[in-house]
Amino acid sequence: MRRAAVIAAIVTSSVAGAAAARLSYRLLRANPPAGSKTWTRTNHRGEPITLLEGPAVVIGGAASALANAAGPREQMALIVAGVGAGGFGAYDDLAGDGGSRGFRGHIGALRNGDLTTGAVKLAGIGATGLVAALAVSKSQSDRSGGDGSRSPEMAAADLVINAGLIAGGANLLNLFDLRPGRAIKVAIGAGGMLTLAGDGGATAAGPLAAAIALLPEDLGERSMLGDAGANALGAMLGVAAASSLSRRSRLAALTVIVGLTAASEVVSFTEVIDQTGPLRWLDMLGRRPVSAEGSAGSQVKGSAPAATAASNGAKATDDAPEGQTEAAAESPAPAHDAKAATASDSAEAR
Repeated sequence: MRRAAVIAAIVTSSVAGAAAARLSYRLLRANPPAGSKTWTRTNHRGEPITLLEGPAVVIGGAASALANAAGPREQMALIVAGVGAGGFGAYDDLAGDGGSRGFRGHIGALRNGDLTTGAVKLAGIGATGLVAALAVSKSQSDRSGGDGSRSPEMAAADLVINAGLIAGGANLLNLFDLRPGRAIKVAIGAGGMLTLAGDGGATAAGPLAAAIALLPEDLGERSMLGDAGANALGAMLGVAAASSLSRRSRLAALTVIVGLTAASEVVSFTEVIDQTGPLRWLDMLGRRPVSAEGSAGSQVKGSAPAATAASNGAKATDDAPEGQTEAAAESPAPAHDAKAATASDSAEAR
């Protein structure tokens, strides 16, 4: 009986998320807030690409939460995490100039008295993660009967872990939004692991379905998640992990998130993927062929991210080490890149 209820919840939230994402994407494309120019960028092929996929995923994720059979606190946590992280991500997408990147970059700017949009986003997503974690922790307490079986210390530890999963998940998934479809593929893998490890699949299904519904647009280089979509999707997956996994599993997941985020400061994820056959195959699956004059793995050292185009169709390759940008080797740079010229990049770390 329980299995049937879980399957029903997955189907219901998935249908709601996918339908809401497709419908909202269509409506947003027809009537872009503040005009289409606000949301349009130019990729390395010289083709226009829109950031409206991100807001559509946020709307789809929120709709799936309302359709989810989970309790009201889990629904609230999903909506707060998705809308909050997506909102701060959209702010950075539209207002950011990409001048400072990564935790070190934003901290350095703060020391010099400069408050960057990336720093505002990081603080905002942190606060969003904490609020959503409070809802998750309260739900966990309700499920245990509120009998005080958790000590205050353990309750505080759970809150910190849950907030870290939500905020850290938002940031980490954004790290992978550097190639068409990559972040969504990573999210699908994370959702699969949540399903195997616990009941997280039911919570993650709706937001994942919203992103998958727009995957053809992403792979076809007609749209991109941007910070809004990647941050929101990562945050909602964080809620799924926080609400379904045991404390030990949550702590392990948080350790992985922190480790990968730290590694991104010194290691290019794109370079690792390009040099690993199976990962490169998965990364290229469904994507348009890379142009003959460009190479996904070529790097131009010493150039600013805004000055060079990425060879992935609009994703700036700012996961490369400091001072490096993945670029089409001989292709002239477009007027601006979808992420590098207008916002700090996908991970806030690269």
